[in-house]
Amino acid sequence: MEKLVIALYSDDSTVRASVIAALGKRLDQSLPEHEIKEFATAPALRLYVDNKKQVDLFVLDAEAVPEGGMGVARQLKDEVFNCPPVLLITGREQDNWLAAWSKAEATVTHPIDPFNIAAKCAALLKSDSALAN
Repeated sequence: MEKLVIALYSDDSTVRASVIAALGKRLDQSLPEHEIKEFATAPALRLYVDNKKQVDLFVLDAEAVPEGGMGVARQLKDEVFNCPPVLLITGREQDNWLAAWSKAEATVTHPIDPFNIAAKCAALLKSDSALAN
């Protein structure tokens, strides 16, 4: 079975490292292993997507600078045909209404709870792959 690809965008290397540690190599026994593609800038993520590279899930840091993950999520949802699900990492619960505007399917808040983010990513990948079959 082919590996799943998770695209992770944050300008903060410590955020990327904590997400990578939380997600491990496999989220769930019913899912194949995954690999994580890291992006420190939104232009690098866009270039990857524009080159039609495989992405099964986007994990975007809403607190990224200079371009936040919410705007990137909205652009992906508006411009990518059959856009994969998006999980946003927000600064606080009160920002979740903005995550809804960005069309993200799920959110978690900083600081990252490894069990919460892993469970939400697994649920998004399962629901998306169920739709594809």
